Amino acid sequence: MGILNVGVIIMNQVGQNLYFDDYSPTADMVVIATCFVIIVLVTTSYVPKTKAFGVFLAIVGWLMLAAFSDVICHDWYTHVTDGNYTGVYVVRVLYHAFLFTNLLLYVVYILTLMQIEIEIKKPVMRLSVVVYVVVIVIDIVTTVNGKGFNLNKDGTEISGVNIFLIGYLIFAAICLFLMIGFRNRLYKQIMRGFYGSVVVSFLLLYLQGKHGQSSYTVASFLFPTIAMLYLVHSTPYDIEIGAINAKALEDLVRYNYNRKNDLIYMSLLIPDFDMEGKSFPKEIQKVIRKFASEFFRGAVLFQISNGHVVLMARKKMNSDYENRINKLLNAFEAEYEKFKFDYKIIAGVSIEEISRKNEYISFIRNIHRHMKMNTVHMVDYEDVEEFNKYEYILSELGDIYRRHDLRDSRVLAYCQPVYNIETGKYDTAEALMRLKLQDIGLVYPDQFIPLAEENGYIHVLTEIILQKTCDEIKYLINEGYDVKRISINVSVLEMKDLAFSEDIGKIIDNNDIPNEKVAIEITESQTENDFIVMKSIINKLKEKGIKFYLDDFGTGYSNMERILELPFDIIKFDRSLVIASDADIRAKKMVESLASMFSNLNYSVLYEGVETEVDEDRCIRMSASYLQGYKYSRPIPIIELKRFFSKVDA
Repeated sequence: MGILNVGVIIMNQVGQNLYFDDYSPTADMVVIATCFVIIVLVTTSYVPKTKAFGVFLAIVGWLMLAAFSDVICHDWYTHVTDGNYTGVYVVRVLYHAFLFTNLLLYVVYILTLMQIEIEIKKPVMRLSVVVYVVVIVIDIVTTVNGKGFNLNKDGTEISGVNIFLIGYLIFAAICLFLMIGFRNRLYKQIMRGFYGSVVVSFLLLYLQGKHGQSSYTVASFLFPTIAMLYLVHSTPYDIEIGAINAKALEDLVRYNYNRKNDLIYMSLLIPDFDMEGKSFPKEIQKVIRKFASEFFRGAVLFQISNGHVVLMARKKMNSDYENRINKLLNAFEAEYEKFKFDYKIIAGVSIEEISRKNEYISFIRNIHRHMKMNTVHMVDYEDVEEFNKYEYILSELGDIYRRHDLRDSRVLAYCQPVYNIETGKYDTAEALMRLKLQDIGLVYPDQFIPLAEENGYIHVLTEIILQKTCDEIKYLINEGYDVKRISINVSVLEMKDLAFSEDIGKIIDNNDIPNEKVAIEITESQTENDFIVMKSIINKLKEKGIKFYLDDFGTGYSNMERILELPFDIIKFDRSLVIASDADIRAKKMVESLASMFSNLNYSVLYEGVETEVDEDRCIRMSASYLQGYKYSRPIPIIELKRFFSKVDA
């Protein structure tokens, strides 16, 4: 960027000084006004407080000083009547010093922005500082002894040593070396933006030199400065709700943590809009805009995802924050009565441990997982302990994923025996997963399955539980036990992987057991794309003899047309249907009718959650083929399954 003004010296006919010829203060005044506008913009918007931004602000400040000094120098020149131009000389030296300070800051900015290694950064900075000091000293000395810039008593300029040109060319070479040599450090579109501002500056300088002007020297520095602001430091607001992005939240936390400033924060999640293609409706946007600006001083609103926003403000500026939070919640409750969208709200004060790690987004999301709808949660240290546990589980899942050991000892295979009404014995079971982690012991599926699904680790867990299930099936068969099948649970998410069918089939084949001894339980898909993928997978694996269960029938949305289109073998009625059938005669008739329909269509019906003999008798009368629940057994380690299974010759 320091190369921008090389043309100003070249175009001004080296050997002649045209500094006072045809000067107009208009360009410098525009520079000063523009710098003021930039300062207003960066103070009224949110800009990440990086090291590069600090250098950028310094560039803006020194650019204003250069423009001021240029205007003052020319003004003093026009008012000298006695031939004493000492004041002009002093201000002109300052003007050069301000411009060279900008050139030095350009070098610092490039080094900072491109994160150039210290072994290159140090010698470049040493050279730049030496050039900076030497050219300023020589400029002062040559001005004093008359060998540089000088004026006759009548005000005409005398040619002299142009040290400014020499220093400028050296800075230009340094900047050119950095910008070209390390151009791959920045996204190429950003670099093209910088290069474009350089071209505009050179065109301006060319036209200035061609017309014997000197008015636009400082203005030529303005274009790369604007490029810096727009390409690097701008963090645009969402004009509809006044929010900025999640990356800016991390910067705000880092900046305030380094300065030991406590923050208060509030989080609003409206799940109905927190999905791809959704956004807050206009009436909700209006409410969010109002809340973001009215209740806290100096608050900044961040949009974390489509239906999730977080408000943050300095605690010091809002010492009565508890009262402000209560006012906001009361106002929100009034708005809720109008819209009735489900929500989750979190409020709290920054916690040193979370601020140090800069993990508020993950921290808040983890609290959301455990919250009920339409509730407000005030953060306490128990949430931090729960989050640390979550982070530990996630790190272990990541390690399990990377190791890809199908017999990883941290993944435990449990199972729940299933009672076969036709045979009157236990010959099937459902395999279940547990984690056993060194620091926290046994971890249940509701604590780690969602994390595994969110982070892409779920398929490896499925492969591990399948391998351990196959190990047990093989052992039971070799020991002479009657094993009809053992089922494993599979996530619809992992079925989207093109290698899913191959991975499942390979594990079963490698264990040399009949494919029909393994079954897969899946829940109904909610989207058309998931349905198409699921149908293809089921058909492909059924050709191998693998059985399929529809899990959790009766929960959420059920599309009978889709269910009947998929070649399931067993429909697994959720415990909620077992409970409903005992509580209400209409519900009992509905459950009974559904089970009878599936049975007539050659599906087997399995009721889960059977806990009493009354449950058992009722389910048997409702077309049950299989029963599962605490009446028969709680989940047990899979190696204990032989206690329930019978030997073939028994």
